Amino acid sequence: MYGVVTRNAEELDWPEFETGFYEVKDVTGRHVDPVENAVSMVSCFGDNATAGTDPELVPVDDDGRPATRERQYFDWAYICPLAEDYRNGVLTVVETCSDVSGDVRLDDVGFPRAEYCHCDRCTAAFEASAFDDWQAWRADVITSFVADAVDRIDGKTYLTLYPDPYPGHLYERAGLDLDALAELVDEFVVPLYDTAYETTYWIETIAAGFEDAVDAPFSIELYAVNVDIENLLHAAEVAAEYGEDVFFGYEASNARAALRRLDAEDRDGVSFGPE
Repeated sequence: MYGVVTRNAEELDWPEFETGFYEVKDVTGRHVDPVENAVSMVSCFGDNATAGTDPELVPVDDDGRPATRERQYFDWAYICPLAEDYRNGVLTVVETCSDVSGDVRLDDVGFPRAEYCHCDRCTAAFEASAFDDWQAWRADVITSFVADAVDRIDGKTYLTLYPDPYPGHLYERAGLDLDALAELVDEFVVPLYDTAYETTYWIETIAAGFEDAVDAPFSIELYAVNVDIENLLHAAEVAAEYGEDVFFGYEASNARAALRRLDAEDRDGVSFGPE
């Protein structure tokens, strides 16, 4: 099955896509109303706008360096998962989305990197917790958030994973306990983004790693913006051998062209005349 990730509601009705993810809240902090015929997609802890207006909510490492897009390795700014008012606001968005469309995809879930967060909120919460291990405490924070979100979702719950299946990496990087999360969510989504897809062996390598890493269904998301159609099609064919489904991100017209090419190739050589 093929689907699309889009900010354009009209593309959700295109017949080539069986599933549509509609960005209700993205990493810029932009909000739009959810729509009925889509999986609502919510950026949970990525939020440039909130980080700009409320910098005290931004996670910091043990040297006090904030997780903002002005720093190396960050494409967007993060909000601390223990920022209570913000966290509750995200959960309200999730519940509103589910009331409209049922299914919700939780995006940008977790701590920003392995060295975060050492803000006053996190320091106090860890010291007051029953945990001796900081990483185990971090994982409990994220698992608890996802559990609270799932309680508000009436339909299917998707969760985006950073594309690193190496054992322990997601746990150390973001506080994602894959075994615990697999008990809560219905499906993981792994974005494998490239701007060209001129080679695809790495898609196979990462996808095969996730087959071993997660005990739950997972799908693969590809980047469709300005990608050569033949290359995008080949990447989709490789991804389809591993994931439950393949989703195309942010240029539905290019993805539709690739799927039409695939349909034409499937029909090549078929004869409907007498034998």
